[in-house]
Amino acid sequence: QDQLVESGGGLVQTGGSLRLSCAASGHNFNVYASGWFRQAPGKEQEFVASISWSGEYTSYADSVKGRFNISRDNAIHTVYLQMNNVTPEDTAVYYCAIRRGYFNGASQRERYDLWGQGTQVTVSS
Repeated sequence: QDQLVESGGGLVQTGGSLRLSCAASGHNFNVYASGWFRQAPGKEQEFVASISWSGEYTSYADSVKGRFNISRDNAIHTVYLQMNNVTPEDTAVYYCAIRRGYFNGASQRERYDLWGQGTQVTVSS
């Protein structure tokens, strides 16, 4: 049973930092690209960041560029989203997703194969 589990969400003050983790488990993983998406109340889900298996290719939404950093540790099948200088606009449920096989990442939700259940991030003012 393949699955992704996000962790690290919680309450943080404006200007603070938070690191989200996405751990993949199962028996059908070889190489995969990963992405982070988020959905705030009353809003559509939006792309946050993506990273290729090698880490060579990364992409960020304009709203988080320079503040967030996506990285990965393939030895433990974990992808991270380091969130810095957060604002209340970053409040959302954050979802991790992967696309198995050689793929550099994408901002389109339909390009991904497997999704986690999400972790709540709340930024207080």
